[in-house]
Amino acid sequence: MEKQKSVFASIDWFTILLYLLLLAMGWMSICGACYEYGQPTDILSLASFGTRTGMQLVWIGSSIILAIVVLLLDDRLFDTFAYLIYGLLIILLFVTPFLAHDIKGSLSWIKIGPFSFQSAEFAKFATSLALAKFMGSYGFKLQGSWKNMTICIALMLLPMALIIMQKETGSALVYLSLSLMLYREGLPGSVLFSGLAAVAYVVVGLRFADAMVFDNTTSLGTLLVMTMIVVFIIGMIYVYTRPAALQASAVGEVRNATQTYHRALLDTLGLGLGTMLLATLVARYIYAFNIGPIFVAVCILLVLRLVWLGLTSHIYRYGMIALFAVGSIVIFFSSNYILDHLQPHQQARVQELLGLREDPNGVGYNVIQAKIAIGSGGLEGKGFLKGTQTKLRYVPEQETDFIFCTMGEEQGFIGSAIVLILFLALLLRLIYLSERQPYTFGRVYGYCVFSIFLFHVLINIGMVLGLMPVIGIPLPFFSYGGSSLWGFTLLLFIFLGIDAGRVRYQR
Repeated sequence: MEKQKSVFASIDWFTILLYLLLLAMGWMSICGACYEYGQPTDILSLASFGTRTGMQLVWIGSSIILAIVVLLLDDRLFDTFAYLIYGLLIILLFVTPFLAHDIKGSLSWIKIGPFSFQSAEFAKFATSLALAKFMGSYGFKLQGSWKNMTICIALMLLPMALIIMQKETGSALVYLSLSLMLYREGLPGSVLFSGLAAVAYVVVGLRFADAMVFDNTTSLGTLLVMTMIVVFIIGMIYVYTRPAALQASAVGEVRNATQTYHRALLDTLGLGLGTMLLATLVARYIYAFNIGPIFVAVCILLVLRLVWLGLTSHIYRYGMIALFAVGSIVIFFSSNYILDHLQPHQQARVQELLGLREDPNGVGYNVIQAKIAIGSGGLEGKGFLKGTQTKLRYVPEQETDFIFCTMGEEQGFIGSAIVLILFLALLLRLIYLSERQPYTFGRVYGYCVFSIFLFHVLINIGMVLGLMPVIGIPLPFFSYGGSSLWGFTLLLFIFLGIDAGRVRYQR
């Protein structure tokens, strides 16, 4: 009884209020997405177990019961059994393709009687617990320890690989969001920047690969990406190798550090940007020719120069910058290879997003209809159960992946803004709760929860608005189904239980 009193006295009720509001608005959206003209609109009919809206109420009610049960458990159990929970979910992920029924090409749904569940939804909280357990161990240090970094990445990649085996690429990509937690716990900013740069290379390279300049001799994509690489090299030299940065990092005595730094900057500016600018002027005003190979050669020469400076000055950071440049070049030239080896529907979605193809009756149909539905809602919306686009089934998957368009059509800009504000409040609250944790386990798990929720919200709403590729992941507390709702509830309320247990450390 004392445990129960302490939990409910120290629990964060504001987060629970946000959870309940999102559940309520999510159920309203499910009603709008599943309602058909001519059906009764009274609450008893909408709550009938024979309808999807009624079943969603069952999932909501069971999720609330699940949340209460989780809060009543001793929060230390999650720390003690984190690896066991992770191991059991890994086994479940492994056997899922052998037990699952093929649903639209996916082997991720296990059917037990009249119910089906998706194991990938529950692996999120298990992976978060395992990461929190490992990173909360005594003496753990992320920065400067390749062993610890490798183990953390392995804990993330293992469920990703198993989920990809289930042909659920979208669900697997969610685990990449955990890199935000690693960044908070000491992952160098250069690693996160490298990931963002890689995305930029692929997007720019593919988008402008066929755009030709200088009398159709040179690919604009090659010029832009190679220029980005050189600019990034200059920025990294300034940030990581200037004498002040070297001293702040306590790298020890570095002979002629200032001279080497200035030489690196001058070589990069002169050999790099200078040569590129000269080649561009010649191709533009004197003689048009393919300057792409010159840009690539410049990048390669800069890599060799950085390696030489690193060896002669004994400053390893020049070598790391050279490694970044090599990786950048490899990623750029492999982007077409990666695109060619995606599934046909995945290729079509990427090409549609980048504007490389237009297929309004095919892969682009979902997004076009979703944007029409949202736009038709106007400022105040058409009203509850009065959306025409969703009622006439113009939007495929409107109760799952594209559930946000129902809110936009029926509640308009105001209703959509309220939903976004609620999600923003939840995300900011998760950061606040994570930062007030008295020990590493709670903080790491909290940031895992934050990262997963942030990814789902950004990607789901982004793909409905045509800003992100359609990868098929649910919107938390809105999309229809018990697996995702239970998974998000477990993810959130385990953290609230851990947060409530912090009172033991404040006595």
